[in-house]
Amino acid sequence: MTILIKAAQLLLALSILVIIHELGHFLFAKLFKTRVEKFYLFFDAWFSLFKFKRGDTEYGVGWIPLGGYVKISGMIDESLDKEQMKQPPQPWEFRSKKTWQRLLIMTGGVLFNLLLAMLIYIAVLYKWGESYLATRDVKYGIVADSLAREMGLRNGDKVLSVDNEYIDIFYSIPTYILLNEKRTIQVERNGEIISIEVPDEYRPLMLKGAGRMDARIPFGPFIVAGFGKVSPAREAGVAEGDQIVSIDGHSFEFYDEFQEYVASKKSTEVMVTLLRAGGETVVPVTLTEYGMLGVSRRAEQFFEFTDAEYGFFESIPLGIGKGLKMAGDYFKQFKLIFSRETRGYESLGGFLTIGSIFPAAWDWHAFWDLTAFLSIILAIMNILPIPALDGGHVMFLLYEVVTGRKPSDRFMEYAQITGMIIIFALLIYANGNDIVRFIIRR
Repeated sequence: MTILIKAAQLLLALSILVIIHELGHFLFAKLFKTRVEKFYLFFDAWFSLFKFKRGDTEYGVGWIPLGGYVKISGMIDESLDKEQMKQPPQPWEFRSKKTWQRLLIMTGGVLFNLLLAMLIYIAVLYKWGESYLATRDVKYGIVADSLAREMGLRNGDKVLSVDNEYIDIFYSIPTYILLNEKRTIQVERNGEIISIEVPDEYRPLMLKGAGRMDARIPFGPFIVAGFGKVSPAREAGVAEGDQIVSIDGHSFEFYDEFQEYVASKKSTEVMVTLLRAGGETVVPVTLTEYGMLGVSRRAEQFFEFTDAEYGFFESIPLGIGKGLKMAGDYFKQFKLIFSRETRGYESLGGFLTIGSIFPAAWDWHAFWDLTAFLSIILAIMNILPIPALDGGHVMFLLYEVVTGRKPSDRFMEYAQITGMIIIFALLIYANGNDIVRFIIRR
């Protein structure tokens, strides 16, 4: 069921984004009286699931859910319609329009995706506001993973700043370090301020999710709120609402100390002391091979989250600003993706990766937040100067503006084919990474 919910969210989000993107091309084409022959959601190779014609345009839904397209008369695109290009140019064709008009037609999809993201952020901020854990409110310090400890961080450190700059949103710190090439983290440890260096050789590992800093929480009260799919504790008789007091007689001040202890007891039996109905009881539990009880708890009680609500007019500049910031951050990621130092290309993912970011239960707040983010990704990916993408057409139009000469139809045809090969290669590589990671996890 979880897979179906994630897949449904992904399909709905992509459908919205593709329609809006193609609508940008369509409306600018219509504005300049350019004929649009087709407007399709998804690709309709050989046949379509649904179609109808209105005016000069055929509207439809294809069966290959890899995007969508508008077919504009007098333009070399994915259809590679050579016969049309052999005919004399007509006034309603793309090739007959002024350069600036063709430029707006080609950038229309990207502009509409960026505008959509900003509109969604405005609506989300107005409807739900913002809630986040501020760095200053991580009052028990951090829990550092193995890579963070190698850098010099310790459990209980209180993060003060990054390169002496305060970062308000705690969980954005690792991303901020990577995208902005920050070099140091300032922490408070036992009343002393220490500066921790972030070595360059650790950045590729951070990009893959290592170097995490979680907020440290106390061990108690540890009230069992639920169970995992594999739960030795549940099988042993632990129930929701039970309070875990100690393991093998060991009490803990912080939750990470408890995690380290049970991790050292993998596949062995431990004695779990519970507080139940006012009295203590001891239950023997055999831990999993990973050293886990298979229980969950609520941690929100330990922190004071920052909650902000916005009026409609307040949401407008904040939503626009958030959209621009997200677009800027995503541009910065390209440097990491194509860098030999960070080897970000190893982390590229396809549809499985995209689908996995959606929540397991339908949540409209999360759905619209992710849809806005994907809209920015779609805009930026499409503006890359690769033939067959919008950015490739823009690149050749800019060449025409500078030189005063149009590339030949033959050149554009070959460029389109080359671009399609590059795009398919990237799709195969990204989705291949997904498959490899899935097999490894299994």
